[in-house]
Amino acid sequence: MERRRQQKQDKGAPKWMVTFSDLMTLILVFFILLFSMSVVDASKFRAVAESFQQRAMFEFYPSLIPFDHPAEDIEIKRDPFDDVIDPFKDVLKEELTNQELNNLYEEVKQFLIDNQLNEVISASRDDRGVVLVLQERTLFETGEAQILDGAKPFLTKVATLLESIPNLVKVEGHTDSRPINTFRYPSNWELSGARASSVIRFLIENNDIDPYRFLAVGYGDTRPVVPNTTKENLQKNRRVVIVISDPNYNENELY
Repeated sequence: MERRRQQKQDKGAPKWMVTFSDLMTLILVFFILLFSMSVVDASKFRAVAESFQQRAMFEFYPSLIPFDHPAEDIEIKRDPFDDVIDPFKDVLKEELTNQELNNLYEEVKQFLIDNQLNEVISASRDDRGVVLVLQERTLFETGEAQILDGAKPFLTKVATLLESIPNLVKVEGHTDSRPINTFRYPSNWELSGARASSVIRFLIENNDIDPYRFLAVGYGDTRPVVPNTTKENLQKNRRVVIVISDPNYNENELY
């Protein structure tokens, strides 16, 4: 009887072994899940490994990972300051851009004063850049989009200033609320767009300016600066706006 009991007790693994095997299985599953969720980028791994291999402190210790271009074959000496990030680089660039726009604004403003054009042309400096507002009577005959000879000196001055900077330029055409219906301009949309295009065409054809810098927009009568209730207000709303953009301004908001 004792021998049979001894044989029954010897069957199977000890109870602690079952718990231990369950623990090992859970740990194995855990690491398998971690591995399955991780993605190894081979190119990044190689770049990191090469960066370590190129360090002077590892020159005498060969890497365990074979490379196509081992550090021993690299003869180019890198400047230790090449990878140093200059925190003032972008700030300096922004300051230079602002200074260029400020100089342009001051020169335009002085030109308007010298030529007594302040009543029909205004210049301002805001977040968009330098904004020039030209009244209709300065540029066009009523209901037309052909530039008058009297407007050409000012546009030539603007073009000369634009040649010295690479900024984008948006030209907007605006009309008053009075409807127009002619063979050439069936509505204010066509008239405002044609006026903006005429200004851009003059700037490009008479000066060395890249045409890809320009954008022509016709707003019709949808963006009045004052209510279209009086003759003076109608005159103010008939205008062309030239925006010499600030590169730091959001381009989507500008266009």
